Amino acid sequence: MDCGRAALSWDEQQLQTHLDAMAAAINERFADKSPLLVGIESGGVWVAQALNDRLPTALPLGSLNPAFYRDDFDTRGLKPTVTPSKLPFDVDGQHILLVDDVLMTGRTIRAAMNELFDFGRPASISLVVLFDIGHRQLPIRADICGETLALPPHQRVELRGPSPLIAEIRNLVVEDDTETRS
Repeated sequence: MDCGRAALSWDEQQLQTHLDAMAAAINERFADKSPLLVGIESGGVWVAQALNDRLPTALPLGSLNPAFYRDDFDTRGLKPTVTPSKLPFDVDGQHILLVDDVLMTGRTIRAAMNELFDFGRPASISLVVLFDIGHRQLPIRADICGETLALPPHQRVELRGPSPLIAEIRNLVVEDDTETRS
């Protein structure tokens, strides 16, 4: 929708505008398919719930936590608490709307799809994201996106929620190694 935004944060109203447009796109493209919403922990679950609240008819909603399916497990480590995935429906033959807050490299989406296939074989998977910041390492793209950003490698979008949803661009902390070189 918007490309290259220079803002450092989005307040609740700005995000509501994105979510309204995304919900309208879901309704227009997928209403005849009776899709299921699956949010990726944790920001994707917040976005999926916010979208579901805006749809004319609420969709069945589940959540995935693909922590154990990541291919960078050895470098990222595991958070102290990992919530279990909850899919209160059968995914076989269903149209799945996989929802995340930020699409960057595509690795989280790949991990989520791997876990989703452990639950069954969906008819289709479409990706819905609030922000796409590029930096792809895998050939994954969003079917519905709230906003596309061109961020340098040292910046990320951080979503806080679940209510209200607020997003801001954060700089990654870069360790200064000048002391370790002496």
